[in-house]
Amino acid sequence: MLERLNQALDHLEARLDRELDLAEVARISAVSEYHFRRLFSALAGMPLPVYVRRRRMTLAGAEVLAGELTLLDVAVRYGYGSGEAFARAFRSVHGIGPGEARRTGAVLTAQPRLSFRLVVEGGATMRYRIVEKEAFRVVGRKARLPLVHEGVNEAAVAHLKSLDEQAIVRMKELPGQEPEGILSAVVYLTGSREEGAEADYWIGVVTAPGAAAEELDTLDVPAGIWAVFDNHGPCPSALQELWRDVFTHWFPSNPYTSRTGPELLLTKPVETGAETDSQLWIPVERAVGAARHEVTGLLSPES
Repeated sequence: MLERLNQALDHLEARLDRELDLAEVARISAVSEYHFRRLFSALAGMPLPVYVRRRRMTLAGAEVLAGELTLLDVAVRYGYGSGEAFARAFRSVHGIGPGEARRTGAVLTAQPRLSFRLVVEGGATMRYRIVEKEAFRVVGRKARLPLVHEGVNEAAVAHLKSLDEQAIVRMKELPGQEPEGILSAVVYLTGSREEGAEADYWIGVVTAPGAAAEELDTLDVPAGIWAVFDNHGPCPSALQELWRDVFTHWFPSNPYTSRTGPELLLTKPVETGAETDSQLWIPVERAVGAARHEVTGLLSPES
């Protein structure tokens, strides 16, 4: 799989000066576009559009400093329809506008080409099972929060503490399904997993379709396959490491890809640093069917 991912990166690199067809890039990597975006974000540590913009502006920066083309010619070469749009993208990467960079010979920021390679680490095993689950509903309270990859997510803690006792009682009164108990559910609003990106964060219970409780929010989840990972360790670091390992180790070595759906986490609230048992539910689909789920789409230079 790593070989195919690197082939996809080579294809992307050769087309930085034109519009990119992400469906074609995903086909080269032999996964769906949705999974390619998420896998890239987990492996590279940045969303795919951010990497593409940084690579384009790295190449454009060299041409701006060389001075052989006008700034508008450089902008057009990398697919920007106006000097203003090009200047915004240039400044977002280099911290300075292209005109000022050319006049002053400023120090610019370079994004190196990425390539993925296998690194053999400690050899820790991952305990998981595959569950086919019928449609269900999450009933609870929702908040839009920023993602935090390391350390405590204070916004998530505040959301949990904001739940009143009546809301908790109403959740517990609903007929439960696996995973049973009060849990959290994360719905990603885009393909980005970048630190600070926003997601809908739920505290609730898994129950039957149609179930509801007064003054609580509902999230309907269609039937599908889930990879369920058991975890034990200090909170929250062990869970954050588990999420990273799922995308950087488990997916590349197993015949599944991620699919749209909430990620569920069942764990007991404990003091920071205390050890606890947890379950992480990731929505997946079998890789043999990935090609049927591709979504045709274009990534324009101004994305």
